Amino acid sequence: MTMSRAAAVVLLLAVALVSTTTTVAAASHHSHHHHHHDGFAEVFDRQEADLVEALPGQPAGLGVRQFAGYVTVNETHGRALFYWFFEATHDVAKKPLVLWLNGGPGCSSLGYGALEEIGPLLIQKGTPELRLNPNAWNKEANLLFLEQPAGVGFSYTNTTADLERFGDELAMIDLLVRVDAFVNESAHDAYTFLVNWFERFPQFKGHDFYIAGESYAGHYVPNLAEKIVEQNKKVHKSRRINFKGFMIGNAAIDEASDDRGMLDYAWDHAVISDELYDDINKHCSGDTDGRVPVSSTRHALRKLGLRTLKQWRAWFTSDQVGGFQVDYDGLTFVTVRGAGHMVPTVTPVQASQLFAHFLAAKELPPKPIVA
Repeated sequence: MTMSRAAAVVLLLAVALVSTTTTVAAASHHSHHHHHHDGFAEVFDRQEADLVEALPGQPAGLGVRQFAGYVTVNETHGRALFYWFFEATHDVAKKPLVLWLNGGPGCSSLGYGALEEIGPLLIQKGTPELRLNPNAWNKEANLLFLEQPAGVGFSYTNTTADLERFGDELAMIDLLVRVDAFVNESAHDAYTFLVNWFERFPQFKGHDFYIAGESYAGHYVPNLAEKIVEQNKKVHKSRRINFKGFMIGNAAIDEASDDRGMLDYAWDHAVISDELYDDINKHCSGDTDGRVPVSSTRHALRKLGLRTLKQWRAWFTSDQVGGFQVDYDGLTFVTVRGAGHMVPTVTPVQASQLFAHFLAAKELPPKPIVA
């Protein structure tokens, strides 16, 4: 049995609960007249300060502007989050803005997402040179990578107590209450980051905004989405975020479903015997640390009790089956054939195809595409 064939994987796309059309298209034109010129100059200077000329080992032909830097999320605690931003390859002013979050908890969105999965520059084995990514997601969107919570990657805090609150031990499943507090606090910081980032980059304020992520981001992404939807109801319309939806790959959503799904997956692929399968089903309900197979996500989605709009069916990439999908009310569940836990690393073509269709709200090809 080859693992690559067996390890089908989940990409879970959900359209936001709220998609208001009366959003902040006007926000970029909103300015106090007497500050007009100073404001523009200040914004321009701040962006210039974050502009990255080039990275060591960067190949020719990147062809897009990139920015990186810190955004303070808590002055009192001295807490700041680090971001890396790539403009889209074309139509920068029209393309959506997508925030990418890796999981972990503790995984860097730069080290994984940007440099190994979906960014325009990828690291190479055994050489300090970067290479261009032919399947980069910034062909479809302006891409914002965020390292969060504080303590991950370059993001930091000057208050030691913060690190205890954001520590990895909080991800242990038996501390569910603390996990909730940790995820909510992360969402609060990520939301503050966005508000402050939009002040630095006001030209993107009116763009359609999406959040995408992977693995433990199954906790981060929906929490941040909920925070944005709640805050949009409370804040002045000039501060609203034009939030359109989210997309999670291999989402760690619900621990019980993940564990049950891993067991089904191992048994389906003859990794464990019938006896062991029955035994574990009868006697165990433990905290296991593992990846999130398709079966796990299906268990988790069943708990949502959503109406099925379109049944389980194949979708195509070229003349081959790319995976399977099912449409629920407000949410689409898509598998990617032959992918692993990091979908864009293993099956980059299918992942970028899926991303493009998601942003365009277009159906994935239901028939083989003949070259």
